[in-house]
Amino acid sequence: MSAPRSEDALIAELRAVIGAAPRRSLRLGIGDDAAIWRPSRSQLSVITTDALVEDVHFTAAMEPEAIGHRALAANLSDIAAMGARPVLATIALGVNARSDEAWIVRAYRGMTALAKRCGCALAGGDITRAPAITFAITVVGEVRPSNVKRRDGARPGDTIFVTSALGASYAGLMLSRQRAAVSEEVAAAARTAYELPEPQLAEGRFLGASRNVRALMDTSDGLSTDLARLCAASGVGARLDRIPVDPTASAVAVARGEDPETYALGGGEDFALLGTMDARAFAYLAGRFAKRFGRELYNLGTITEGAGVRLANGVALPRSGWDHLRGT
Repeated sequence: MSAPRSEDALIAELRAVIGAAPRRSLRLGIGDDAAIWRPSRSQLSVITTDALVEDVHFTAAMEPEAIGHRALAANLSDIAAMGARPVLATIALGVNARSDEAWIVRAYRGMTALAKRCGCALAGGDITRAPAITFAITVVGEVRPSNVKRRDGARPGDTIFVTSALGASYAGLMLSRQRAAVSEEVAAAARTAYELPEPQLAEGRFLGASRNVRALMDTSDGLSTDLARLCAASGVGARLDRIPVDPTASAVAVARGEDPETYALGGGEDFALLGTMDARAFAYLAGRFAKRFGRELYNLGTITEGAGVRLANGVALPRSGWDHLRGT
């Protein structure tokens, strides 16, 4: 691989890849010392930052476009969890000898394609040498004050819900490490779920617009960990009656001789939305959700008094998801 000709030449090429800003609120984008953005007067700004590191969150064996897509999708999912819409993103990119100019451009093409679909401007950032390929991305979103959803709003008696069945991304990760006796259709679905996750921005805005939705977050670290975090933030407990496992995850788990529910509970990076709502409103909102998005809004159980997450049989559910500091 050849190193980029120069930083200026690379930035010029990335400007050509990104193209014109999709939002009028971005007054100045990539190429200057800083971007210029005019926030909307009637909106709150929502800001999130996430870092993805080679051999921790992705491998260099993946296609560069998929790596760029995945890096941005992780951040956009956090915006979705607040009931917001993305406005702009900045990217700090750490590169090494395995990421030449062509690799970097392809990664930006992956980010750009997703950003354009989501109406998010890539406003600039920074490029530096690093021991591992690293994406540190900051995304700014906007949301009406009345539509903000936080993870600390759950109340006893609320219905717990999730917007997708879980575990397919983890299935894709497992197949990237070791093949299993599954059909090509299942393998392709698992690979797509892992490499090209779609942030659920429309779903987040739909749920954010409902006064009956009380708490919301994304499932980036596994259902067992994320539900425990939601409960801790809200000062409540939970009874988990149902664990919706994606059919792709089930097929891969069975082929590997593993329990499919462990993929949903501990896999993470499905980027579905997990939340709670007034139990009396669930049937109505679930019907509207199914009509709008063509899939089920899953009822997982009930928020309870006390603390901790328990299964329907009363057994405490241990955390089995990702911890960034432990690396497990």
